[in-house]
Amino acid sequence: MSLIIDLFLTFAKIGLFTFGGGYAMISLIERTCAETKGWITREEMTNVTVLAESTPGPIAINCATFVGYKKKGFAGAAAATFGVVLPSFCVILLISSFLDNFLEIRWIAHAFRGIRAAVGILILDAGVGMLRGMKKKPLPVGIAVCAFLAAFVSGIFAVRVSSAAMMVVSAAVSLTVFFVAGRAGKGRGGKEAE
Repeated sequence: MSLIIDLFLTFAKIGLFTFGGGYAMISLIERTCAETKGWITREEMTNVTVLAESTPGPIAINCATFVGYKKKGFAGAAAATFGVVLPSFCVILLISSFLDNFLEIRWIAHAFRGIRAAVGILILDAGVGMLRGMKKKPLPVGIAVCAFLAAFVSGIFAVRVSSAAMMVVSAAVSLTVFFVAGRAGKGRGGKEAE
């Protein structure tokens, strides 16, 4: 029971103090769950992030659900998911209930400008952490470099490139290389057997 409470409180803290959505939460989830708590490894966190991005739903909720399920099954998944969602729900409920023109308040608008800059740094930190944890094989490095260049060029020329399309292309390239390498390995094995 204490682990379920710990999962809830840990993810509630992550949900309460992280602005900018799921991508900004990734580095905090990794630091808390992989380094501080030791609930998952860095490699598992990378896999969780990829899986959470490719499944429906917000990435932070998917990550929380996975970590909770890994540690304590369905009850852990429910506790972690509820923990990460509850703070945002309460904050939005309060804002919508009491402040009609929330973003028109001058000091709040200025605060959000600062938060926007910090969110970019959090997302960059998550990306750098994932790159560090990635196995340095030619195919994953090549896919990461191509995806980065595509995003960078699309940002410069204001051409919209879908992240879902990049994921599908990356998966297709990786699967093609996997199957081609597998067939080549079988062909070599067959010749060696003769």
